[in-house]
Amino acid sequence: MDGLSCHHRSGRYCKLATPAPWRARLPYTLDNRLVVGVASSALFDLAESDRVLRRDGEQAYRRYQEEHLQDPLQPGIAFSFIRRLLSLNDLADDADHLVEVIVMSRNDPDTGLRVMESIAHHGLPITRAIFMQGRAPFAFVPALNVSLFVSADDDMVRSANQRGLPAGRALPSATVDDDDELRIAFDFDGILADDRSEQVKQESGLPELHHHGTAHAGSAHDPGPLQPFLLKIAKIQATERERKLADPDYRMRLHIALVTARHAPSHKRAIQSLKSWGVMVNDAFFLGGIDKGAVISVLRPHIYFDDRQGHLASTSTSAPAVQVPFGTVNGAPEHREANGVAGVDERVVGSAGGRHRAQLDERPSTASHPGAARS
Repeated sequence: MDGLSCHHRSGRYCKLATPAPWRARLPYTLDNRLVVGVASSALFDLAESDRVLRRDGEQAYRRYQEEHLQDPLQPGIAFSFIRRLLSLNDLADDADHLVEVIVMSRNDPDTGLRVMESIAHHGLPITRAIFMQGRAPFAFVPALNVSLFVSADDDMVRSANQRGLPAGRALPSATVDDDDELRIAFDFDGILADDRSEQVKQESGLPELHHHGTAHAGSAHDPGPLQPFLLKIAKIQATERERKLADPDYRMRLHIALVTARHAPSHKRAIQSLKSWGVMVNDAFFLGGIDKGAVISVLRPHIYFDDRQGHLASTSTSAPAVQVPFGTVNGAPEHREANGVAGVDERVVGSAGGRHRAQLDERPSTASHPGAARS
């Protein structure tokens, strides 16, 4: 029987209509949406929380979070990007969002409460979250159709990448929060495309790389880790173009840029790849070894993705930087290759001490990120 039933005093049964919000939300599918997973360590500045956990231990950390439940966490590296991304939902009906952001955290639900309170304080329309006590949440990336997972935890991000998941590490960097635009910048090789070109360069040198690029100029590269994310972003940009046609006064907000060390003639294959994927970027910078930081300082994206930490060292001084540790240039940490997700999870089973250890282990060092308590 559809709807709800009730028992009347006369003994007859009547049927109640299912409330409209239920009809609208059941089932809520993620298949055709851009879904981004974000750890609390990337969304908020957790520097003070991290100091308490390191200095005083888990119980003090719990008390601190409870005592400061109504004290909002301050924005972190990915905050501006996430806020602007969610604002694009005004391009669609309320019940049919284009973008869904899900908090994916190693906090347990109790200590994660402050994260959700801070989300509400800042007016972020994030209503879905996964809190896993000391365990890596990235195992749920495929199940939730996540196209991008951002965390400040280097080990967790590398483990996710080794499993073929689209994960990036938010590095300590400048923030950009100047207007209502959303500017996203990507490196090409190892980010949007696979790293085959890098492999050729390392194996045979730069001349062979140019020869390889020219010989394959007419064929698209195989996708890299963030190509599906780019496709979803491009779909939203197409929706913006439709809005612009219907309303000439509408101002385009989403801006996509390619910032790559490629140069002629290898630029041709990059452009061909984008075309074959049905993507048109707004800007493309083929720098051929010029420092990317100079371009990023003028472009001022709200987030920039690159696979090389060396490139991000200069760009991070002027824009939020996210490293995607994919492919040949990053290698695979030897202690992660054989263990799989269970290698992280198995330490949680058992004593409270084991749980504490697992929760501590997920934090990167303060040298790599000062606010990384419990992603």
